[in-house]
Amino acid sequence: MIFEKLKAMAAEQLDVNPEKITMDSRLKEDLEADSASVMMLVMDIESEFGITVDDDAIEKVKTVGDMVAYIEQKQG
Repeated sequence: MIFEKLKAMAAEQLDVNPEKITMDSRLKEDLEADSASVMMLVMDIESEFGITVDDDAIEKVKTVGDMVAYIEQKQG
């Protein structure tokens, strides 16, 4: 499941307890991700899921759920 993989990746990259990560978790506000950690997470996502994340999409993705939806759409 994409959410489970993404949750594990975000927990490791952002040094957050995975139990705190939900589909509604906001990357910057709730998980305290800064620009650099978001970029590292994006690179991990691209590698793990075999997709390319568009630069404009990075700005639009606000929550973990947004990212899951984006990955699902790109894998389409």
